[in-house]
Amino acid sequence: MLSYHGADVDFSLEGKTAIITGGAAGIGYATAGFFAQKGVHLVLADLNPEVDRIAKKLGPRHIGISGNVSDPAYRQSVVDAAVQSFGKVDILVNSAGVVALEKAESISEDFWNRTISINLTASFMMAQVFGAYLIKNKLPGSIVNLASQAGSIALDKHVAYCASKGGIIAMTKVLALEWGPYGIRVNCVSPTVVLTELGHKAWDGPAGDAFKKHIPAGRFAEPDEIAGVIAFLCSNTAAMITGHDLLIDGGFTIQ
Repeated sequence: MLSYHGADVDFSLEGKTAIITGGAAGIGYATAGFFAQKGVHLVLADLNPEVDRIAKKLGPRHIGISGNVSDPAYRQSVVDAAVQSFGKVDILVNSAGVVALEKAESISEDFWNRTISINLTASFMMAQVFGAYLIKNKLPGSIVNLASQAGSIALDKHVAYCASKGGIIAMTKVLALEWGPYGIRVNCVSPTVVLTELGHKAWDGPAGDAFKKHIPAGRFAEPDEIAGVIAFLCSNTAAMITGHDLLIDGGFTIQ
């Protein structure tokens, strides 16, 4: 249970420690940069072997740990390293994920299993390790999972991706229900197309222009826009928000 301590107009995160999976690039890295400006100690978890160097670009105190979030030993090592380096850990952002497109009638079992394993299973298992640490030590905390507008609507050639992100939304709600009494809030964000490096590669050009016509805001999202929402959800200003799927889609899913 979290007590109310009044609204924090600056949604301060000063002195908190955050683990960000997929933190070396894309939304994860944008979130890391936003958090760094808010005074957060960062632990970036990523497959990229250069993740520690990337973390230290945001400040010398930050650390990066290279590995695969699908590996149980790696997940535990990330939480342990955060605690050893900074004394505690308060925030988990599950940003690691993959997207690859295939028609439902031809998708392979391996393709399906890889998408579900990385996007959904690894996110849950990372949350489980993090949640167990908080519960054992009687600490409050916040988890933000990266879902997608694809978790709420159907998109062509996205059957595995839509299933994985819909699972993230459902998982988020169950964790919020079970862990709320421990003072652990669990939310997810569901962006539309985000103009990360991969987003530009996939959507710059005629296909992207056509897609944007279906978005009332008339554009795609920038990585910092997602990072800012994540920071808000992790702050005490959002103390009564848990189990929520926050769509950041420019109105795409209201139609």
